[in-house]
Formats: sequence, C-alpha cells, structure tokens
Amino acid sequence: MKTWKLVSGILSILLFFLVAFQSCAAGISNALLANGEKSGSGGILLAVMMLAGGIVSIATRQQKENGGNIALCILFGIGALAGFVLAGSFSDLNIWAAWCTVNAALAVISIVKEKKENV
Repeated sequence: MKTWKLVSGILSILLFFLVAFQSCAAGISNALLANGEKSGSGGILLAVMMLAGGIVSIATRQQKENGGNIALCILFGIGALAGFVLAGSFSDLNIWAAWCTVNAALAVISIVKEKKENV
C-alpha cells in the first residue's frame, strides 16, 4: 500500500491543477449563462480535497497507525461527495469524484489490512 499511496498522492496533486482549471472554466460558464448551477464551486471544493488528500497520502505512506488512512477517507470522501452531488452539466466532475472514491476505498482497505496484521 505504500507504493499506491505515493502514486495516488502524486497523481492527486497533479490532477488538482487540471480539476481546478476546469472548475474555474465551469464556474465562469455558469455565471455567464446564469443557469444557477454550482458545478464550478463543487469542482473547486473537490480539487482542494484532492490536493489535501494527495499531500496527506504522501506524508503518511510510511505510518503503521490508521490516523492517516482515516484522514484520507474523510478528505477524499468529501471530495467525492461534492463532485457527485454538484456535478450538474460539468460531467467531468463525475470522473474526478470517481478518482476520489477509489482513493477513499483504498484507504478503507488499508485500514482493514492493518487491523488484520495487528491481530
């Protein structure tokens, strides 16, 4: 799981820039069209959670305790929830929310795996 945490952390940090750029464009589009959607704001929230999750993932990859994994579940979970709920016409947000869901699920698997190793 250490390798996965490093790879997913680096990818999440890199994807932050793409998601943030897309979300700004979606937010401007929502404002110009005055369609009442919140997909740009949801994308920015998802991007920030993805960045924070990536940093935590890299920083806690060597730890044996579950604190880092719990933080990853919360950060990526909030990002996934924001992405799925606020996607609207910004359909790419569902893809980024799925990435956050995969990372949150792997953090849960890591918690279960650590618990089994400690028993």
